[in-house]
Amino acid sequence: MAGTADITQLLDAARDGDRGALDRVLATLYQELHTMARRQLAGQRGQTLDATALVHEAYLKLAGRREAKFDDRAHFFAYAASAMRSVVVDYARQRLAQKRGGDLHRVTDLPEDLEGGLRLDEEMLGLDTALTRLADVDKRLAQVVELRYFAGLSELEIAALLERSERSIRRDWQKARLFLLASLQE
Repeated sequence: MAGTADITQLLDAARDGDRGALDRVLATLYQELHTMARRQLAGQRGQTLDATALVHEAYLKLAGRREAKFDDRAHFFAYAASAMRSVVVDYARQRLAQKRGGDLHRVTDLPEDLEGGLRLDEEMLGLDTALTRLADVDKRLAQVVELRYFAGLSELEIAALLERSERSIRRDWQKARLFLLASLQE
């Protein structure tokens, strides 16, 4: 695996419009992205969206965003988490549309972790709406949620990526959970 300095150089080149550099970053970080996707989709049996498809769809979203500029590794993973969120939410919407109907039910809890993976159903759509509201109020808290839920990173990994203390990430996570729960129960 390439070192942090190599990734930073490739990210700099990608930021300057070098599509080949972005391809090399994705190839270098593919295994980490695939691990993130596997964590997200754990427990989803019989689904047509698997970890490889999620990474590839997220790549297409990343590569298709001309305005995407990655300052560093943390910024890249934030974009990747956002792209994966978009893919998963689109997939959940498509599945619900195919069901035609299906009553929405109220979400009453947000788990601390996603050991069982994300549920690709109306709860996912409710979470997406609540997360969009949270981003309007506090982008940093929304980023922590995206990295936790959609990238599957631990508080320690998020702290390292964002160059903050694990304790501050834990506080942000708790604040975000409270906001999201209140928003989901409205």
